[in-house]
Amino acid sequence: MTAETAAATVLARRFGDRPAPETLLVLGSGLSQLVDRLEDAVRIEFSDIPGFPKPSVEGHEGAFILGATEGRQLLVQMGRFHRYEGFSAVAVAMPIRVAYGVGIRSVILTNAAGGIGVGAVPGSVVVLKDQISSVGIGPLMGPLRVGEDRFPDMSAPFDREWIASVMVVAEELGIRLSKGIYGAMQGPAFETPAEIRMLRTLGADVVGMSTVDEVIQARALGMRILGLSLVTNRAAGLREGELAHAEVLTGAHQGAPVLETLIRVALRHLPGGG
Repeated sequence: MTAETAAATVLARRFGDRPAPETLLVLGSGLSQLVDRLEDAVRIEFSDIPGFPKPSVEGHEGAFILGATEGRQLLVQMGRFHRYEGFSAVAVAMPIRVAYGVGIRSVILTNAAGGIGVGAVPGSVVVLKDQISSVGIGPLMGPLRVGEDRFPDMSAPFDREWIASVMVVAEELGIRLSKGIYGAMQGPAFETPAEIRMLRTLGADVVGMSTVDEVIQARALGMRILGLSLVTNRAAGLREGELAHAEVLTGAHQGAPVLETLIRVALRHLPGGG
């Protein structure tokens, strides 16, 4: 039995008699308050699941929350593993494989990000259409795992139909939402102005230290993916003053209500019903 199979078995037992969740929602830094209104919520600590360490970063709690919203069963991942914590790309993407193992086939990935593009200002949300990885070896290295495509197509890493639906409804609701490209850096040091200029030249609209490994893993498993970046600050060289993680957490907290609305919209308009 693989580590992912063992973890999926333990997680599935905690579902009890309720329907299995359709979608995994991964929450970025400081966004844990989004779970407060889930119905019939059950908390499952990472420490209770084989192979899951506890994240060490403030704003990442280290638990799954199983609950219902918008008429759908949802599994919320509160806390990520990051490369800068010393985890490999394979370990970073393990929760995606475990979610696949319990039958989940759609993923909403959220993150707190720095704004690079003109429209990526603090408080805005960018729905991701593509990504740039600057973090090295990815999560698919090594033996082929059950369900994986050895050479997944990455021409549309984020689900175009899902993006289109969310964009239309966001406009109807008067929510400022743009499409953009996520640029990933390994961290944990924030980016230099020169690195931001590099990413801007490559076409990145937002920058962060997560997400790309999860996207690659989910695509290899044929899962639908929606990515939402909450812009908490302007990136280095595009702002005055120094940047600190506390600012990221504050910005995430302030922008969480808009992001929650968009997540509800996304769940209502999940292509193919999950």
